[in-house]
Amino acid sequence: MSTKSRILVIDDEKGIREVLQDILEDEGHSVTAVADGDMARAAFKAEHFDTIFMDIWMPDVDGISLLKEFQTLGTQTPIIMISGHGTVETAVEAIQFGAFDFLEKPLSTAKLLLTLNHALQSRAQNQELAILRQQVDPISELVGDSPKLAALREQIDRIGRTASWVMVYGPTGSGKAVVARALHNASTRRKFPFTEISLAAIPAQNIAHRLFGSEEEGSVQKGCFEQAEGGTLHLDEIGDLDSEMQTKLLSALQAGRFLRVGGRQPIEMDVRIISSTNQAIDKLVAQDVFRQDLYSRLNVMQVRVPALVEHIDDIEALVQFYIQQAVNREQLPYRHLSTSAVNKLRHYPWPGNVRELINLVQRLMVAGGKTTVSGEEVDALLHPETPPASVANGRLDSVLNAEYRSARDDFETTYFEHHLNNLNGNVSALAEITGIERTHLYRKLKALGINPKQWKK
Repeated sequence: MSTKSRILVIDDEKGIREVLQDILEDEGHSVTAVADGDMARAAFKAEHFDTIFMDIWMPDVDGISLLKEFQTLGTQTPIIMISGHGTVETAVEAIQFGAFDFLEKPLSTAKLLLTLNHALQSRAQNQELAILRQQVDPISELVGDSPKLAALREQIDRIGRTASWVMVYGPTGSGKAVVARALHNASTRRKFPFTEISLAAIPAQNIAHRLFGSEEEGSVQKGCFEQAEGGTLHLDEIGDLDSEMQTKLLSALQAGRFLRVGGRQPIEMDVRIISSTNQAIDKLVAQDVFRQDLYSRLNVMQVRVPALVEHIDDIEALVQFYIQQAVNREQLPYRHLSTSAVNKLRHYPWPGNVRELINLVQRLMVAGGKTTVSGEEVDALLHPETPPASVANGRLDSVLNAEYRSARDDFETTYFEHHLNNLNGNVSALAEITGIERTHLYRKLKALGINPKQWKK
């Protein structure tokens, strides 16, 4: 294999470490060699390795236990066990717990390099498969082990197995689409299509075409209901539907059939509906903005997705997951977060939730730099334009001494621009934070001359 890789060697015998390091470095690989379990753990956390050679017998921990420990961290790195006391039983046990292969001392250079090449080839193939799988299958797993996510997983498993329609609630960017897909995967319909449509992202006049399809001069375009036949249809941001479209959707759901736009022949449908929203639909019902009968039909079961600050203990696992995604998808160099960086992330309020975290990880990975991400680097991305106190005080003096309307406009401009910067230009999230209805908010931003697109990153 021509690609040169980073390799970790774990062995308590200095002579073995030096021989392995010499052989592997002669082949052009970068080698880190450590003598015990504690040093191995530290190296494993500090750097990303392409292959690990690990002794089965060490003074502070046996290799099988350390192998299991690394496996629980979700590593995809091939681990090759080595021992001078090898037995068939030990080899079988190592393979059972996820070791790639097993080598006995004294090591044969030819066998060592052949096994390494096989391990690197296997890793490359697995990465290619992971990339293809991610391109075909969007994320449908919850990342983290906090009590909040454990409860959410249990709810998904219990509700997912039923035929009930579900309404998923949660703030913008919290992962409602992931939950919807997880509900589908837990259902008896999982072998059939999962189709989703973001109702907030489509002009109102086009939604009927997207949902029901169309017929025009012999040309047929299938809509989401037909695409999801037998499976699940996820209606994202259901609260954004206008009254006319609410009526059309309710009519189709009640009848169990629909007409394509321009069509005359009713089409029967068999889909499970999962809707999601960042709004309090019951309040929209009370305000006569959303139909009570449609709400009752969609809101059979409820699932609430917590904001990221409600399960902040998952922040490190989430970051590691999305770092690995960036490595697999875009072949970016692996980066590890320092303790300071993790602490910065844990103490940030995350108004944009997991979506904002994904954006941050992407910027960290693309920026590159040192293998370890520092707290200062994270802080610079989280607070890119924090003005010095003197600047802020000067701005306040200017506002206080201005004519009322001008002072109000200055304050509102500063206020909205601050939040748009933190939310990467997400107006839906801004509406939620400010409590301003989205249509009114768009008008307000336009009146102030603020273009949210300039904060898109």
